[in-house]
Amino acid sequence: MINVISRKDMDNFFVHHVLHSMAIAKVINFLPGTSILDVGTGGGFPGIPLAILFPDSEFTLLDSIEKKIKVVKAVSDELGLKNINPVRKRIEEENGKFQFVISRAVTGFPEFVNLTTKNISKSGNNSLENGILYLKGGDLKAELSQFGKKATVWQIKDFFKESFFETKVIVYLPV
Repeated sequence: MINVISRKDMDNFFVHHVLHSMAIAKVINFLPGTSILDVGTGGGFPGIPLAILFPDSEFTLLDSIEKKIKVVKAVSDELGLKNINPVRKRIEEENGKFQFVISRAVTGFPEFVNLTTKNISKSGNNSLENGILYLKGGDLKAELSQFGKKATVWQIKDFFKESFFETKVIVYLPV
């Protein structure tokens, strides 16, 4: 098996990767038919755990590194997930439209918004307007200042008790 997660992090695999990814499900219950783009998916996070939770939604897992996409394909095949489309591509090359773009801190939030807003479709029917759901940690005041009250931030520590989540948040930006 190809390593896409640090060996030293394997003891924390469930909390740091699976549970962290599933935090998004605490703020939205994707309706059947929802299209989601996971940018910089790496080993399939947050896309694979969410695809398991929402089998009637469609997930495109995007990463520029071929070996990571091979792992995503192998895992989704092994789990029998029919709602995952693994794609080796850079976000700059992706022209598809999706109701939501999700990711785990692949770059600064303003840069991520600039790279992905072109991929947000206009029509949607979920409890949240179509947009970006971004998992991030640390102090985000500077990164979020340009978005004012348009961006919503949820503290993941309000959902899960593990200390890992003390500084982790979900940022939502309707587009």
